[in-house]
Amino acid sequence: MTAKRPTIDDVASLSGVARVTVSRVLNGGNNVRAELRERVLKAVEQLDYKVNVQARTLAGGSSRLVTIVHPVDQETEPNSYWESALELGALRACTSQGLQLITRRIAKPEWGQRRWISELIDQSLVEGIILTPPFSDDHDLSRYITDKGCALVCIAPGSPNNDVPATVGIDDERAGFEMATHLLRLGHRHFAFIGGLVGHSAAEQRWDGVVHAMQEAGIPPSQVESLQGDFTFRSGVDLAREALSKTPTPTAIICANDDMAVGALFAAHKLGLEIPESLSITGFDDTPVSARIWPPLTTIHQPIQNMGRRAVELIVEQLKRPKGQFAPHHEQLEHLLIERESSAAPIGATTASTPTDAASKDSRAKSS
Repeated sequence: MTAKRPTIDDVASLSGVARVTVSRVLNGGNNVRAELRERVLKAVEQLDYKVNVQARTLAGGSSRLVTIVHPVDQETEPNSYWESALELGALRACTSQGLQLITRRIAKPEWGQRRWISELIDQSLVEGIILTPPFSDDHDLSRYITDKGCALVCIAPGSPNNDVPATVGIDDERAGFEMATHLLRLGHRHFAFIGGLVGHSAAEQRWDGVVHAMQEAGIPPSQVESLQGDFTFRSGVDLAREALSKTPTPTAIICANDDMAVGALFAAHKLGLEIPESLSITGFDDTPVSARIWPPLTTIHQPIQNMGRRAVELIVEQLKRPKGQFAPHHEQLEHLLIERESSAAPIGATTASTPTDAASKDSRAKSS
């Protein structure tokens, strides 16, 4: 026998409120006290209550469905924390707004097609779509979605695009600049950079920031080895080995995400290198693993859950307004340089002064 699915009456009973109050909370009504709203949301979570979307659509003409779209490449493992953190932030926002969140993963052969997006809007009746990279950089796709009258938010696009109603991300170029400045200040002068997927604009902007910092410090391009990764642990292992086999050997490896940085750490340990005495390694994202491995990673914290939350809130703002009356909104959230034990001055080096010490000191102050 299958367990009986919880109903709206079960939620009302557990939270100790009237059925109509539960309905108001689930539909995003404003005339509910904060204390009652919190009780209802806790009951929804405890019971794992799911809104009957079909019944709601028939009753009110609105599906209240939001979808977050992720790419899938069968040849590489997924960036699981990035996806789960975005989804958690979006789910919490959807719950508080009376929306339902669904996730759609699109296999690489379908990335350039439009059938899947038509199915989401025309058949699943999705009213809001959140695109993650590389979809968030596809201007034609964004225009196709908005032309169908669907609310849209792009996560971490390469540049503001007024064909997109709303975007949410961080200043990736500035973050790359601050990470490189941190290592320059420690005295490093020979670097390797392990980048992300080809065409992933946010990762490319991190590289642009690194290049900018090197130029300001007078470091010639020959002292910075750029390698093309794919955000996976395996690419971090393989490319760190490649970088460390070259002459001159880098004293610091900057990775475009934490998964690749952990892979680089693994490769360095296998080669018998002491971290950070013989080699500094840094990441990006501040995922949970970055603080749990040894040594803990110096990294850039970006508020991934908050990105998911803001994306849903911006979807709601679009749904509240008539088509064409939502002014393009491009939002950059704050990032933070997190200094940990994986970065230190190279052996025999003295702490260097760079033209960008002021920015680096500001980042250290924020992280303390």
